[in-house]
Parts: sequence; structure tokens; C-alpha cells
Amino acid sequence: MKPTTIDEYISAAPDEIQPRLQEIREAIRERIPDRVEAIKWGSPAFCHPDGMILVMFSSHRKHAIVVVTPGAKEAVADKLGDLETGKGSIKIPHSIPVPTDAIHALVNERVSEYSEEGATWM
Repeated sequence: MKPTTIDEYISAAPDEIQPRLQEIREAIRERIPDRVEAIKWGSPAFCHPDGMILVMFSSHRKHAIVVVTPGAKEAVADKLGDLETGKGSIKIPHSIPVPTDAIHALVNERVSEYSEEGATWM
């Protein structure tokens, strides 16, 4: 059965990965106090109260991915260090500590981008 909540999504992951996913979730939550949490396209999503997706993450066998808009990712590229990036994402290998500062930078920029510029999801 597919998860319908973020708690279910994390619980469905391998036991050794669950604490990392919870740490990523908390890093995102810290920066979006009035968020609405949901599952969108099968992944945890953190939305503005009006329903706009702000941030998503997903878990994979060897890594997790945090996704924002390409503009938000580009705006904080200098704060992402050696993390592998995609169009609007960062890849977090399970073999390294969760880069909380990088996640905070991404989320802060995405929230600002939406609230100040009205930048929608991809």
C-alpha cells in the first residue's frame, strides 16, 4: 500500500534510513512553520497553506533527494558544497551526515522566492 502521510512514508523506508529521513523532515519543518505536509507524486511535500508546493524530498537506496525550484537551488549554489545537484535538487548520500545547513539554505530561499516573487512549482 502506498503511503498517504509523511509518517507512513518514513516508516516504509528501511530501518537504518528512517532516522535520516526524519532529520531531513525536521530540517525542512524548522524553516516552514506554517506548512501543510502531504504526499505529492508519491513523495513527502511541504506546502504553503494555499496549497503551493515549496519543498519535497524522497528516499532512495543509496541517497535522499531534497527538491526545490531550479531558481531557489541556483540562488544558494554556493552553500551546497560538494553535493551533487540536479535541476532543482540536491542528492544526499546516506554515507554522509545530513547537510542541515544546505537544506536550511534551500528551504529559506524557496520560501522567500514564493512569498516575495510568487515563484510557483516547476
